Amino acid sequence: MGERLTIGEAAAASGVSAKMIRHYESIGLIAPPARGGNSYRFYDPRLIHELGFIHRARDLGFSIADIRVLLSLWRDRNRPSAEVKAVALAHLAALNAKVAGLQAMSAQLRHLAACCHGDDRPDCPILDDLAAQGRRAAAG
Repeated sequence: MGERLTIGEAAAASGVSAKMIRHYESIGLIAPPARGGNSYRFYDPRLIHELGFIHRARDLGFSIADIRVLLSLWRDRNRPSAEVKAVALAHLAALNAKVAGLQAMSAQLRHLAACCHGDDRPDCPILDDLAAQGRRAAAG
């Protein structure tokens, strides 16, 4: 990797699209890169490393707010690892809550699908359940 990469090269090196790199710059997640006389952005190895960090954090489902905190902690070599762990554990708890919600939805849909005959008759417990929820919401 050379000293200065264009945005396309930075995107290829980091796995972050050029559009997202511009977005991260616009929201201040990464520092604006140096610009050449032609106004092109040039990314140094430090920025490429940060983009890779962001890419991995996004792959793990961290929010932009969490990534901002994690980047700040990563840049601070004197940070306590307990702060990093707290962010990770909070995210893990949120993920586990989502998983539990998805499992509950899956169980409910499995039950409704099992109750539906799936034949030529017009009656359908799936539609009845959806309509019942709609009536409750409208009533209340």
